[in-house]
Order: sequence, then C-alpha cells, then structure tokens
Amino acid sequence: MSNLIINGPSNLSGSVKISGSKNAALPIIAATLLTRGKNVIENVPNITDIHNLLKIIEKLGGKIVFENNTLEIDNTAINGHDPDKDLVRRIRASILLVGPLLARNKHVTIAAPGGCFIGNRPLDDVFDILEKMGAEIKEEGDTFHFQTEKLVGGKITQTLMSVTATENAVMAAVLAEGTTVVQLAACEPHVQDLCNFLNKMGASISGIGTNELTINGVKELKPTRHKIISDEIEAGTYIIAAAATGSEITLENIDTDAVEYSIFSNFKLANVVLDIKKDSITVKKSSGIKPIPKIWTAPCPHFPSDLQAPFAVLMTQANGSTLIHETMYEGRLNYVKELKRMGANASVLDPHRAVIIGPTPLYGKKITTLDLRAGATLIIAALIANGKSEIARADIIDRGYENIVEKFQKLGADIKRV
Repeated sequence: MSNLIINGPSNLSGSVKISGSKNAALPIIAATLLTRGKNVIENVPNITDIHNLLKIIEKLGGKIVFENNTLEIDNTAINGHDPDKDLVRRIRASILLVGPLLARNKHVTIAAPGGCFIGNRPLDDVFDILEKMGAEIKEEGDTFHFQTEKLVGGKITQTLMSVTATENAVMAAVLAEGTTVVQLAACEPHVQDLCNFLNKMGASISGIGTNELTINGVKELKPTRHKIISDEIEAGTYIIAAAATGSEITLENIDTDAVEYSIFSNFKLANVVLDIKKDSITVKKSSGIKPIPKIWTAPCPHFPSDLQAPFAVLMTQANGSTLIHETMYEGRLNYVKELKRMGANASVLDPHRAVIIGPTPLYGKKITTLDLRAGATLIIAALIANGKSEIARADIIDRGYENIVEKFQKLGADIKRV
C-alpha cells in the first residue's frame, strides 16, 4: 500500500480530462463474454478494477490488448466456467460475470466477490432473477455453483432497484428463450450504456432509461465497437474539489448528457456555479457555499451514493447544517470520523445518517482511506486543510480513479505518492 502526502490549502487551476465510467466499463467488459470475435471498447479507464477483471477473463481464455484507454477483447477461445477465486475476491464487479457465463456455458462456479466494505450488499436479487430464468444455484462455503439446461425469459420484479442484479438480468436475458421483463430495473447512466452496447451487438432491449426493461431473446450477438460514457462520479469529485477550494477549473472529455440531473441540481442548491457545455464543464470560483438541508441518496434518478461522501466535505465549508441520509449502505459514513479528526463539526447519528455543520477550518492529519469513495473524499479534505495531510492505504483510490495524483498535480495541488 502507498500513502499520499498533501500540503494544503490548495488553489486549483487549469483543466482535467475526465476518464471513462468505471461503473459502465465493468459490465460492458463482462458482456463481451456473450460474443465470439473481437470487440473494441474505447474510453476505458486505466484503473485497478479494470485490470483485475481483465485478468479474470484472460485466465478463462480471453485474448486482450489494452493500450491508451482502448480495449481489444476477443473471447472466442473462452473455455472456462470457474473464474479465478483469488482475483474474484479482489473485485465486487466479478459477480457481473455470472449472467454472461451462464448464458454462454450453462454453468458457472464463482467465489463470493470482494471489493470495498461499505455495508451489507446482498446478492439475493441476482440469485432470485437467475433462478426465475431457470438456473439452479448451490452454495458451498463461500463458493456458488450455477447450472441450467437453458435460460427462459419471464416477468421479473426486483425487491430493490439493484444495479448489479439489473445488469446480470439483462446479460442473461439477451440470449434467453422468449421475452424477459425486468420491473423495478435500475436506470443509472451506466446501466443505459450497457443496454446500448448490447443492442449494438444485436440484442433487443427496450425501455432503456426507465425502471422497466423488456428484453426479447435473440439467437446470437456479434462483436462491435463502442465508446464508454464519461465517469459522472469522477466529474463530480473534481467539481467538488474546485468548489471547496474556491478554484476555477474546466472538466474536459465529458458528455454532460450522461450526468444525472440530481447531481447538477444539488450543485445549484450549494451555490456552485457551473458553465455546462456539451463536452465540458467549467467550475466558477465560489462566492460562498450554501448548506443543503438534506442530502438523500437513492437509486437513479435520485442523488448517487457514490458522491455522498465527497459532498459531505463540501458541506463542511457551507454556512449552516446538512443532514446526510445514506439510504443504501450502512457502512458508507465511516469517513466521518476521519473528517472529525481534521476538525470537521460532524456527528454520525446512526448507520445511515450524519450531520455536518459548517463552516469549519480543516487541519492536516494522518488519516486512512476506508473505501474507494471515502479515499477521494479525504483527498478533497486535505486540499482545503491547513498543513500536511498523510492519507494511508491510498491504493484503494486507484480502484476507481485514473491517475488521480497526476491529475491533481496538473491542477496545481501539492500532492505526491510515497
């Protein structure tokens, strides 16, 4: 593990290139298992999670070339059905392999996935959907065995609008017999990107962008070329960093149509002025951050959980109080204790709620990355803090942010990896 050393406070300036969406790239890479032949995927972020997923597919027999954010992947020779257990335990997104491998091979053996611990993230909906489509599932310790003679479509209603379950359902259904209707489907931009990618390959998916997807099974899919949407969470992180430090920066290489409206609306409530164009966003110097009475996370179209923690840092500089209500993950408020060590006036009320009262000055401390998004949050906190901060376990941040140290250095931050 590496640490980050940041000397604050920082004044940022210049431009930053936003990478492709981690949350879109992972399921789209998994979906290439549904084809034979070479798929070309552009704008793929060069991050740890992507490399781990590619290693898993390569061990199954896939042929991979990944250079300059362009991925060429040919799964013609895939002959495995049991993804490497050690690699699977490194990445939560490994569960996305189940749907396409089951559709392709009719059986899958996979270990329980790893990833950040941000609370209870049950796989019940994933298993329930696949069982309804004809899969038999057996559990043996921390390993799951999936078997089916054939997958058959039907009406499926999720208990929660789970992104992972929706993505697995869609990937399993595109080659299933008959029609599958997924009700209470997740509709996040990265789910839409997966569906659009599958349709390019010859799938028949309608209702994209809504909470009800209809998938008519087809006989085969063909490889295609696709560009991953830009990462709205990375974009939001840099916007918050600029707003919190009172800086003006420009975000480039971003399709603003792919950013959830709730993100922009919350920035407006916080008095963060954005000049939004088709492929760029300029963050104007703040004239004073305003508190948002309540930040309430929920599935799209509501405010995304992945930006909740960074937004909390911004609220430490607002003149008033903000209630953070994290409805999805009870472990996602653990970063608050690190902000308190830096001087934030913050309290955790229960596993799902915290209060931030500002404005309060922050001071450099030795702090620890607890998960991917909390790590980015602590970078922002260190940028506005007085003095030196040292962030331990910084490698976790590399799971989802491409070249984050180099990007902040280019913007003028005094940050280095040791």
